Amino acid sequence: MFHVNQQAVRFDGDPQAHLLSVLRGELGLNGPKFGCGQGECGACMVLVDGRPQTSCNLPVWSVEGSQVTTLEGLGTPAVPHALQTAFIEERAAQCGYCVSGILTSASALLAVNPTPSRQDIAQALDKHLCRCGAHNRMMRAIEKAAQQLAKAA
Repeated sequence: MFHVNQQAVRFDGDPQAHLLSVLRGELGLNGPKFGCGQGECGACMVLVDGRPQTSCNLPVWSVEGSQVTTLEGLGTPAVPHALQTAFIEERAAQCGYCVSGILTSASALLAVNPTPSRQDIAQALDKHLCRCGAHNRMMRAIEKAAQQLAKAA
């Protein structure tokens, strides 16, 4: 058993199945996306016990006893995470395919470093491939979310 977005999940299927296929196929979550299938593009990024992990190449057995957080677990439509709000305000997504993974990685960064430098942000996003050219807006949105979270603290 493991938890996804604070909900207990018991998966009795193949323990070698990739976490991404369980999240999307079994649990119906649309946040993490299938990109490269090799853990290189970041579209499938989720948090496992607060740390960014690619889910396309992560066997489900390896998250036993863990807390998995997807985009859906960061906030709600009624109460979005500061990152989600900042990404909307800064129009930091174009096609949106990579954004779920970027938001999860950015939330992990802000959890351990609430006042990241631009270099810290760039390093946290290094594993993400985005071809839309929205990187500058994403950087601004993450900086803005960090400022908003600092004010709320």
